[in-house]
Amino acid sequence: MKNVLLSFLSLLILGCSACEERQKLSDEGVLVPLTVMEDPLLPFIIVNNVKLHAEAFGNPDDPIVVVIHGGPGVDYRGQLNFKELVSDSLYVVFYDQMGSGLSQRLGKDHYKNVQVFIDELDGVINHYRQNSQQKVILAGHSWGGMLATAYFNQNPDKIDGAILAEPGGFNWEQTEAYLSRSRKIELFGESTNDFVYLDQFITGSDHNTLDYKMVLSLASDVATGDVDPPPFWRYGWICNSASIELAINHPEQLDFTANLTAFTPKVLFAYSELNESYGPDHAKLVSGFLSNVELVEIEGCGHEIPEYGWANFYPAVKKYLQEIL
Repeated sequence: MKNVLLSFLSLLILGCSACEERQKLSDEGVLVPLTVMEDPLLPFIIVNNVKLHAEAFGNPDDPIVVVIHGGPGVDYRGQLNFKELVSDSLYVVFYDQMGSGLSQRLGKDHYKNVQVFIDELDGVINHYRQNSQQKVILAGHSWGGMLATAYFNQNPDKIDGAILAEPGGFNWEQTEAYLSRSRKIELFGESTNDFVYLDQFITGSDHNTLDYKMVLSLASDVATGDVDPPPFWRYGWICNSASIELAINHPEQLDFTANLTAFTPKVLFAYSELNESYGPDHAKLVSGFLSNVELVEIEGCGHEIPEYGWANFYPAVKKYLQEIL
């Protein structure tokens, strides 16, 4: 693997050297896809003075499903199967969270608390919602499920339903327990050594280079029970690292349970058959804070339920939406 990566790097350097105008590895578009700040053709909205990569499908007057990706730091590419809900007369909204995917990059200081993510989600909902009578359902995967829960924990009267796919936990204790069982880094494993070896040649502190190095570090990071990593456009290093630091230093900010009993709409809570780090026991533990919940196991996939488990996930989602709408 080390030789493959080195060969790739050598070809990249030779190719750049052949250009009349050499580009730095940190230049836009060399290592990673452009964000909405550089590519005017990307769809976007502006929420709280931040330019977000976002798009919506379907009739704007239909009930809204806001899809919330995981991470923090990844993007909604792996959630695009939710577009199928358009055929069920639903308006489906996708957005890359601040500093994630193809959205605007921000400095570390911007991630001062979890509330900035909650406020951003509120802004996305307000952007697409036509009126106060239009129903809104949140569909969150992993961290996205945690963020969805944080939102209706604060705003139980603004949301009409929720679809949660393996949220890590609704407080830090639950989340830490799950993380301790999943995605462990082998410090002396081959993939880590390859990344460190390549890091000797690719250095830098700008967003482009850091995001690229994040992808290298995740090259072999496959969720338990899945055969491949989830597809994504671009990973936000600063968003991810700042959010992890926030969680470790201020675990009280990851407690989303104070007002959950006030949220009375039924919640669809999905866990996968093959993710042994999660399983029915953890699903029951996490969902125990909800007053009205339906637990469903999605067969044939691991943690990446919306991507690799959609064939079995969609029927449960469709049935649930028909019940609550």
